[in-house]
Amino acid sequence: MSELTFEQMLEDSLKTIHNGEVVDGTVIDVKPDEIILNIGYKADGIISRSEYTNEPNADLTTMVSVGDAMTVKVLKVNDGDGQVLLTYKRLAAEKGNERLKEAFENKEVLKATVAQILGGGLSVVVDEARVFIPASLVSDTYEKELGKYQGQEIEFVISEFNPRRNRVIGDRRQLLVAEKAALQKELFENLKVGDTIEGTVKNVTDFGAFIDLGGVDGLLHISEMSWGRVENPKKVFKVGEKVKVLVKDINETKVALSLKFPETNPWVNAAEKYAVGSEVTGKVARMTDFGAFIELAAGVDALLHVSQISKSHVEKPSDVLTVGQEITAKVVDLNEADKKISLSMKAIEIEEADEAEAAEE
Repeated sequence: MSELTFEQMLEDSLKTIHNGEVVDGTVIDVKPDEIILNIGYKADGIISRSEYTNEPNADLTTMVSVGDAMTVKVLKVNDGDGQVLLTYKRLAAEKGNERLKEAFENKEVLKATVAQILGGGLSVVVDEARVFIPASLVSDTYEKELGKYQGQEIEFVISEFNPRRNRVIGDRRQLLVAEKAALQKELFENLKVGDTIEGTVKNVTDFGAFIDLGGVDGLLHISEMSWGRVENPKKVFKVGEKVKVLVKDINETKVALSLKFPETNPWVNAAEKYAVGSEVTGKVARMTDFGAFIELAAGVDALLHVSQISKSHVEKPSDVLTVGQEITAKVVDLNEADKKISLSMKAIEIEEADEAEAAEE
């Protein structure tokens, strides 16, 4: 019987490995672009930078230390130079896919940081396994700018799991839809006409503003923004602004809002403020051929008929008045029910003339 050499005995004592096998090893050296492991085989194992991380310029010396234990997968037993090529990243991704498969089957809500913004959506990484979230499934509303999600931690579910076709799809939209539905249900169960509620301005248009009440959008129409006139809502409200509003009407899922609070109604004390015979001061708000409308207070306009502007004949109001001009007139009629007030400058002129004439006598 021939005796075995020391080298033969050493080789026999070492394990055999195969491509695709998972092995444990210990880091014996680290370079910026590769990791060297002792895996209990006759040759050391090598992990290149690209097989350890997805970061193309990563310095591995800052990520791994000599003596670290690692579980890796064999890519090639002999690369031609007698070295064993290993991968850490792919094994981690395989384990990650198992995690994703489990989450898909259980409809589990996952949380991960957005790693990359792609042309058609977001890419997130769960335990080294990538999940693609299409732009259409990122939000429950159209998202024009996806860049704001970079580095942001988001929640999602796996809506499609097919790793063989490299299709692992995440869905954030259905979570937002479900959350909004729950908020809507809770809000409508407690919301009543006449309630005062705080909301956030979500969008401003020429005809009004949409206020987010917490899962429900209410419409604050331009006609309900003030007791007075509002010409341009965009000059009054800004997106993101907090505002307290009055619930005017609820029709199924539609909510009409108002800023015309009853306690601020300028007509509440109209009988006292604008009693017939009293003199009032106001500004010319607008004019027509038959008269001028005088703003006495926000939400209170009175009519100064062309025939009541002066003792002298006036063809049309714009001949003697200008918009914004302050005038003093006498209240000659008050109709609280219809919110109508009639004024007369001529009456004051006549009184003043009569007083002057009486003083001369």
